[in-house]
This record gives sequence, C-alpha cells and structure tokens, in this order.
Amino acid sequence: MSTPIPETMFGVVLTGHGGLDKLEWRDDLPVPKPERDEVLIRVHASSVNNTDINTRTAWYSKSVRGDTASAATGGASEAAAADGAWSGQPIAFPLIQGADCCGEIVAVGGQVPRVRIGERVLVRALQSVQASDGSLTTSTLGTECDGAFAEYTKIKVCHALPIRSDWTDLELASIPCAYSTAEAMLQKIALGAERVLITGASGGVGLAAVQLAKRRGAAVTAMTSADKAEALRALGADATISRDGPLPGNAFDAVVDVVAGPRWPELIDALKPGGRYVVAGAIAGPIVELDVRTLYLHDLTLYGSTRQPDGVFRDLVGYIERGELRPCIAEVFDLKDIKEAQTAFLGKGHVGKIVLQVAR
Repeated sequence: MSTPIPETMFGVVLTGHGGLDKLEWRDDLPVPKPERDEVLIRVHASSVNNTDINTRTAWYSKSVRGDTASAATGGASEAAAADGAWSGQPIAFPLIQGADCCGEIVAVGGQVPRVRIGERVLVRALQSVQASDGSLTTSTLGTECDGAFAEYTKIKVCHALPIRSDWTDLELASIPCAYSTAEAMLQKIALGAERVLITGASGGVGLAAVQLAKRRGAAVTAMTSADKAEALRALGADATISRDGPLPGNAFDAVVDVVAGPRWPELIDALKPGGRYVVAGAIAGPIVELDVRTLYLHDLTLYGSTRQPDGVFRDLVGYIERGELRPCIAEVFDLKDIKEAQTAFLGKGHVGKIVLQVAR
C-alpha cells in the first residue's frame, strides 16, 4: 500500500541573495503537484555544489569579478542581484535549491504512465529547454525551478531517469550535477586516449572528470593541493601537479578546467599545438588574460561548456549500471544542517562530494 502524500513538507528555502543566513529551514512548505507531463519525487538524498553557493551569493553576475570564495558568506549588491543566476535573469525568491536529486517517484501527472510510480530515479540536473525560435537554453534544477533541498520535488518526466544500481541513495546523489558537467566537457572535446590536465581535481566536477577521463583511456594529470595528491592517484590520476607549482609547457592534448583565475595563461601554455581547452567553472576568478598570439599561432581551440545534450545524462546512468564508475563521498550531513555542510564545502579540505541526507 502506498504512503499517502501530505499537503505540506519540510525543506530549506533560499530567501534572497546573501550569506548563510538566507537559508531558512521550513516544515510548512506546500507539496508540489505534478502537471500532466511531470512526476512528483520523494527526495532521498541530494548534495552540495558550487552552483548552489554561487547562486545564493549572486556570483554569476557580470558585476562580480572575484573568486567564488570572496562572496560566499557575505551579501550581494543590488547590481549583482539583478543578474545573479547563470541564466543572466533575476532569481524568483523564495527558492528551493538543490541540483542533485536521487529519489522515488510517488505520483505522476495525467500523461505519465502510472507504472512509473515506485521507480528509483536520478534527476537530470542541467536540462535543455527549446524556445519557440528553436534556440536552446539551460534550465538548472534548484535555480530556474525548485530543486531537491526539500522532502518532495516535481520535474518533467523526461528528466527523471530510472536507475538500477546497488549504490546507496547518498552515493547516487553525488552524481547528477558534477558528473554530467564533467562528462559534457569531455564529450565536447571528444577526449580519447590522450594526455589531459584536470584542474580542481579534488572537487566534485574535477574528481568526476578524473574518473571519466580514465574511463576513456586518457593519461590523467590532476592539479590539486599536495595533501590531496595521494587520494587523487588512488582514484585514478596517473600523475598530480601542485596547484601552486609550475606547469610544463606544450605538454597536454587537452585541459579540463573549473578554476580559471590568475594562473589561466599557464594552462593555455601547457597545451600542445592543436590542443583543446574546455571550461565549466571559474572558482579562482572569472577574469583572465589571453595572449591571442598563443591562441592562433598554436592552433588552439577553446570551449565553454554549460548546455548538455540529453544523451550525456543517459550515458552516465549507463556507466553506473555497468559498474564503470565509483562514488567518492567526503562527508554526509542531514539536510537540516545545510549551513554546516556548505561551510565544510567552502573549506575545500575534502576530496569528493559532500552529500545531504533528505529522507527521514
């Protein structure tokens, strides 16, 4: 017998741009009702991502020029709030964040087969939306719509993929945002059995990129702090480079970057002629200097990576089900302790994902 769905639920609400004080625990939130092409999911687990914090602090605003830590616990200016989401649009508050979701379908809209009720699912974190003119934009769970930092969430049925795995809910919740970001980067540059440098390799996206690049047969050099080097090698990196140490020139076929910042020109110089650079983050700072002569004289190609073809997430589910990936959890917090979880995340002392237990 199925459990009745309540009228209200618990969750964490973001009340505006700013510091941790903008995260508010509530136990009287209305349970969303799925539309005809949607499903209602009871959330079992979620996790912490840079995008949660960057959205809270309005770091995506063009008016912000510092690294992601610079505003992580402070307020946001009025100018930053005007375009504080990565879509460039203002956020509609209150907002339930949470880009990662592992859970169970408990109700369906009128156009969704009822047989899907009871499925264990992973939710696509970054979703392509086609406008009337045919152009595609990206909608992110927990930014453009309410996400998984609550007892229930709803989503279009096409973005809830069934998953058959012996991984725990917490392990599965470490995957959607970080691993799909990394896999989309590697697919964009068509990485093969080549030499690749991966920055920020101990974090969610970086560590995902290490595993996914090794799956493709690449020789992986991970850029990280010295105290995390051994853990990165145990998780698949062939070599490590200190994030503060010198980089070799003309050494890599590809650079996979989530850091940017002051050392960005060195990353470009580290590429072989004809090399490819792909970026999906700028935790060390978004403003960089490019010597255009290096770009054209070395026949380099630079890629930005946000939008994900739907096949990226389907591929990830397949990798998990075939045992081609392994989870890496650094620490577990209850959802109610999200402020402590984000504080730990910002401390950058971990290797892997900080995950959140949601279901009670």
